[in-house]
Order: sequence, then structure tokens, then C-alpha cells
Amino acid sequence: MAVPAEAPIRQHITVLLHEAVDALLHRPDGTYIDGTFGRGGHSRLILSRLAPGGRLMAIDRDPEAVAHARAGDTRIDDARFSIDHTRFADYPAVMAAHGVAQVDGILLDIGVSSPQIDDPARGFSFRHDGPLDMRMDPTRGQSAAEFLATAPFERIAEVIRVYGEERFAGPLARAIVARREVGQPLARTSELAALAATVVRTRERGQDPATRTFQALRILVNGELDELEQALEASLAALAPGGRLAIISFHSLEDRIVKNFIQRHAREEFDRRVPFATPKPALLEEVARIKPSEAEVEANARSRSAILRVAARTDAALPAAPAPFSRRRA
Repeated sequence: MAVPAEAPIRQHITVLLHEAVDALLHRPDGTYIDGTFGRGGHSRLILSRLAPGGRLMAIDRDPEAVAHARAGDTRIDDARFSIDHTRFADYPAVMAAHGVAQVDGILLDIGVSSPQIDDPARGFSFRHDGPLDMRMDPTRGQSAAEFLATAPFERIAEVIRVYGEERFAGPLARAIVARREVGQPLARTSELAALAATVVRTRERGQDPATRTFQALRILVNGELDELEQALEASLAALAPGGRLAIISFHSLEDRIVKNFIQRHAREEFDRRVPFATPKPALLEEVARIKPSEAEVEANARSRSAILRVAARTDAALPAAPAPFSRRRA
């Protein structure tokens, strides 16, 4: 099989750049987190608008993104800026390490950057042949190829069906296992793409047969949905009153989690068992739901599915954690 010529890596175009920063930066002298630094589009604009007393803590799990911020011509040399190599859900630990109790805004851009997609060696794209990896941090965890080489049929089918919302998950999982059983486990992105093309018979217009399967494996390998849920829950304690939570998502699974989280905490909760009890106050206020403009989608097709949801932390106190149950000794 001929290996396609290596594709050029596109310059990353930050999605909803001004919309996200406008929504996030309500206090120029505040402290903010960019939990998904990527190539620094959002961070650089935030820094350009921060007052001298402001602060920005950036995070990225991709070593290449961190190196981009720390070295060479792309280095950010600003005393108000720091970057940590870790998952964005670990921002409470980053805050503690930097001596920060609360922040005025948290920005998460939940997606894969163009340099990751377009670099065949990273294994994110069905359009370029490369090792079937898909890890955002290639120094840790299990690659997509390792998962497919060891997981049982039922687990592979479940991942593709749930995370990829792929109707042909069962037949595709059987085909993957059948290859493995004859000594031909999938090791390259082109192999998985070709296999999907033989199994996935119907799909959305203009969509590659492998699109949903690659999405599913990327989500699994990087634990993306679990990480998002952890980060959202941590935001309630991390945000100061009035602080903004701005999340950009690129597919329905992510956006559903964000939408449900904001809606759940943006309403008072009544205890039906105690009709006259004071309701638990809302912890968040819904601020905005923003999609890219027609001009942005025309300039950057990868922005077309993006949704920015923004919420603000109210001044209501978090409910006290229940005291641990203890039984008196006889």
C-alpha cells in the first residue's frame, strides 16, 4: 500500500477567539485560567487585555503545546503568565501550587488543534497515514492501537456506539476483532479508515465513514468526557462570585454535558420532602450561547460545529458537605 505524502501542518486558527475572550474577561485586573492552551490564541488575546495586576494561568496536557509557550519564537515572556503541563481537570491543583484560592474566569476549548490533527505522527486523522495513537499526551496512557489490540469485542462496540454515536458499531467492532484474530491488528490510521469504509454503509452527507469511529477512540484514549465533568464540578468552588465559565465544545456529547451542568446549577432546588424549607440557591447564571458567524465558518470550516456556552458564578455559598456518618460504639 502506498503511503500518502506527508500533509503540511496547518496554522492553528483559534475558534470563537474574540467571542470567548469578551465573555470571559469581565475584570481586567483579575486572575484567569486557560485550561486548553493549544497554540495560545485565547491566552495571547487575554494577556493583551489584562491590566498590569492581572494574571493568567495556562494548562495543556500536550508537551508540544507547552513547549510552544515556553521556548523559541513562540515563547510567551510575560510575568503575568504561567503554563503547566497537566490535564485541564487538574486546575484546582495548579491553583493551589500557585497560591490561588479562586479565579475570575475559566476558559476551556474542548477540541483537537490543527497541529494535532494534521501531524500524521499523532494519529488523530483518518486523512493522513500514521501510527494509530490519538493521545493528546503521547508520554502517558494507552494508544488507540493498544486498546483495539486487547479490548474485547463488546467493549470496542460500546465505545464506538456511545462515544461515536455510530450505528455500525457492532459490525465494525467484529471486523476489528477478526483482523486481530488472524494476526493483523490495526496499527495505522489508514488501516482503520479503510476498514471503516468497508463497514459503514450510510453516513451524513460529506462525512467520511471513519469520522465517528476516530472521534470515539480519541474520546476514550484521552478520557475527555470524564475530564470535562470533573473540570465543570470543580468550577463551582474555583470561581469567585461573578467569575465566568466559558466552554467551547465541538460535538453533541460535550455540549450536552456543558448545557446540562449549567442548567442544573442555574436554578433553585426545592426539597419536595420539606415544602416550606428554604430552597438551595442557584450557583450559576446562564449568560450566553454563541455559535461562529457565517464569516468565521467560511474562513475556517473546522469551526462549523463549535458552540460557546458562558455562565457566571453567583454569590451563593456552596452547600455544606454532609458530615461523615459515624456510629457510636456500644
